[in-house]
Amino acid sequence: MRQKVAVLGSTGSIGRQTLEVISALSDRFEVVSLAAGRNVDLLSSQIEAFRPRLVAVADEEVAARLKSKVDDAVRVVWGRDGLVEAAIAGDPDVVVVAVVGSSGLQPTLAALAENKTVALANKETLVAGGELVSQVLAGGRGRLLPIDSEHSAIWQCLQGEASDRVAKVILTASGGPFRTASKDEMERARPADALQHPTWSMGGKITVDSATMMNKGLEVIEAHWLFGIGYDQIQVIVHPQSIIHSMVEFQDGSLKAQLGAPDMRVPIQYALCYPDRPPVAWKRLSLLDLATLTFEPPDLERFPCLALAYRAGREGGTAPAALNAANEVAVEAFLTERIGFGDIARCVESVLEAHTVTSAENLDSIVEADAWARQEAWEWIRRR
Repeated sequence: MRQKVAVLGSTGSIGRQTLEVISALSDRFEVVSLAAGRNVDLLSSQIEAFRPRLVAVADEEVAARLKSKVDDAVRVVWGRDGLVEAAIAGDPDVVVVAVVGSSGLQPTLAALAENKTVALANKETLVAGGELVSQVLAGGRGRLLPIDSEHSAIWQCLQGEASDRVAKVILTASGGPFRTASKDEMERARPADALQHPTWSMGGKITVDSATMMNKGLEVIEAHWLFGIGYDQIQVIVHPQSIIHSMVEFQDGSLKAQLGAPDMRVPIQYALCYPDRPPVAWKRLSLLDLATLTFEPPDLERFPCLALAYRAGREGGTAPAALNAANEVAVEAFLTERIGFGDIARCVESVLEAHTVTSAENLDSIVEADAWARQEAWEWIRRR
């Protein structure tokens, strides 16, 4: 019997690659629901190819446009409630959460509450709501598997290992498009410059996050919740080749590393098929083709967002939710050229300075902190 899969964020980079994996393994999986934003043309072609029973979109206007393009047998819903419904409708076995930003938290919680397996490609869910998600998992509800290449690498390195034998986890970072740029060059950077990632093909928001290294900072917070490890045991190392996806150091000094071609379909497939590893046709890594693998420490002066993420993670409570919300606003403002590249970190830092940290043990407090931080970030941008 084929496993039923819900794909939230189906028109984004991870969503599209998830559907490629499902197509390659069509004897194992069927799609029961899709969720996307506003890309009606791509979504309608996905509906034709995968025949989901339910589809969620951004709002009622997009839903009306989609309904005019698809069969009446497909139920179309919208908004936040629609996204949550897409996570549980059709009784999926696996829910792939690949939506952008903090909108991934509520469908993740809903799927876990229904005892589903969530394959998580959305960092912001654990950044904003890690404490809440951990409470649900501790209660024996559902299962959470990482899709991010770095967290998948750590997860794979930890297979068969006792957690109390781990000395630290090492997240590798490409360094993004500005790895060798001066601070002055980064201040003058335009959106087109920040979107030129050297190794990965990703969506706009995550590519800018990679350019500021906020992406790695969010991954640090995510790793804390995924693997139950303290922030002092999470290290970031810049590895420009993106071949070693992350590492684990054990108490005896041994290191385990997971290597592979920079192809997100590999960790997607691992999460969908775990613990199986079926053969597929993705490009394989040839060690003989590697000229060199290099490593360097991150420069926190040029990439202050990484330090801000560590700070928010250590503060705990609603601080990471505020960090994430302010960053989403600042990145949007940068992409629309309302602020400069260096202003992203300055905006986030200002919001963190103004934020009063409260408990993040319930959804209302997280939503409130998120809304407050967004408003505070827009106020900062308007004052520029």
